[in-house]
Amino acid sequence: MNNIEEKSTIMIVDDQPENVKLLIAYLKKSGFRISVAQSGEEAIKRVKRVMPDLVLLDVKLPGIDGFETCRRLKQDEATRDVPVIFVTISMEVVDKLAGFQAG
Repeated sequence: MNNIEEKSTIMIVDDQPENVKLLIAYLKKSGFRISVAQSGEEAIKRVKRVMPDLVLLDVKLPGIDGFETCRRLKQDEATRDVPVIFVTISMEVVDKLAGFQAG
């Protein structure tokens, strides 16, 4: 990731306003620029314009879920190198494996 002084951009992909507010408050205080998408489809469109340094991606989203969103980002040459961290409350091994398989 770029040096923090360069104002790295983090994209938050989550449809829960409470989660988004919490992440924005913490990340802005830490000096990051923030972009927000509320669905997988929106994230796929926006990530190409914003080209964030990192995507924080919720697993459960309206429309396509986080796993499919990640797969599509990793299949696109323009976005495949953008790091993705899944954000979920699930402790299920099956969900963790699905995240690794998605990229």
